[in-house]
Amino acid sequence: MGKVLVGAAISLDGLASDPQGNLDALYPDLDALRETEVLQESIRTTGAAILGRRAYDMAEDPDLYADHYEYQVPLFILTHRPPARKPREAGGLTFTYVTDGIESAVRQARAAAGERDVTVVGGISTFRQCVNAGLADELHLDIVPVLLGAGPRLWDGVDPAALRLERIAVVEMANGRTHLRYRIVR
Repeated sequence: MGKVLVGAAISLDGLASDPQGNLDALYPDLDALRETEVLQESIRTTGAAILGRRAYDMAEDPDLYADHYEYQVPLFILTHRPPARKPREAGGLTFTYVTDGIESAVRQARAAAGERDVTVVGGISTFRQCVNAGLADELHLDIVPVLLGAGPRLWDGVDPAALRLERIAVVEMANGRTHLRYRIVR
């Protein structure tokens, strides 16, 4: 069985977005990032992905996920209310809206992923829920060389005493971005 990987990008001051929830400052290099070995490896090893509803809603047109999203795998959207219309699905990309919590989302994503990894790709709340429930096996963190000054802090609401980390890798990337990988020690 694959691992559950939680990922996030944060500013040097530990913020996961600006005060309005905008992520542009953390992804000024999105096109270049898509071509990096770090993201390409993640795409190759991911069998299913979990997104929070806000992360899912960031797509201007959810139908574009079918042809343009990095992860063309089953997507599990953690939400209180599924959208009125399900977006277009194509190839291996399908949508499942999970309304009964992170444990259910991880269980369903693991079943869909088989031997491959489950990647939790979006939403600070989804990240925190997965970590706090003890469901994550690895933490993948990108540190972006920008100071946002204000906004949500990634680690607020996470019990630091319950999270022991063992470094797996440090990868220097383009534009000063640093990718860190940690195993979550149980």
